Amino acid sequence: MNFSTIKTFFYRQKLIWPAIIIALFFSACGYRFAGSGNLPEGIQTIAIDIFENRTTETGLENTITNDLIYEFTRKGRSVQKNSKKADATLTGVIESERISTISRQAQQSALARRVEITVSLKLTGSDGGVKWSASNVSASEDYDVSTDRQMTDIKKRQAIENLSKRLAEKVYNRLTDNF
Repeated sequence: MNFSTIKTFFYRQKLIWPAIIIALFFSACGYRFAGSGNLPEGIQTIAIDIFENRTTETGLENTITNDLIYEFTRKGRSVQKNSKKADATLTGVIESERISTISRQAQQSALARRVEITVSLKLTGSDGGVKWSASNVSASEDYDVSTDRQMTDIKKRQAIENLSKRLAEKVYNRLTDNF
């Protein structure tokens, strides 16, 4: 064995190892982002009905339903208006809205509050069978309390809009998890 044969052998070894490392890096362990899976039982199209609102917050059902529709369409899912044209229908009930004080200036004066909303959901197939369900799915958001009641109501409404978006994302991720 001469020197040039040995040199060629080691030179090829140096090129093989980076290729192997790169291949292993990209194959990894099959990690995916949450919610990047499929809908249960091969469902392709979904209809989302307006949620039933069991709280005293007016318009909450529209906010949550619209954010959920937006989340599905944002992730590339087909959302139908007519439940007869869809493979499944997602229905939900807004079970509760709870407001709690999280910071006080004095005994009777709140500085910040937290709003928490809890929903229950059911995905029903076109055959009428329940394909997926989840209860007590909740999200919360904090907001500042102002001395002006109208300003406090505006901040509360903004907090509800923020938590509705987060709740829609949470529902989508739970619905498309393949665990």
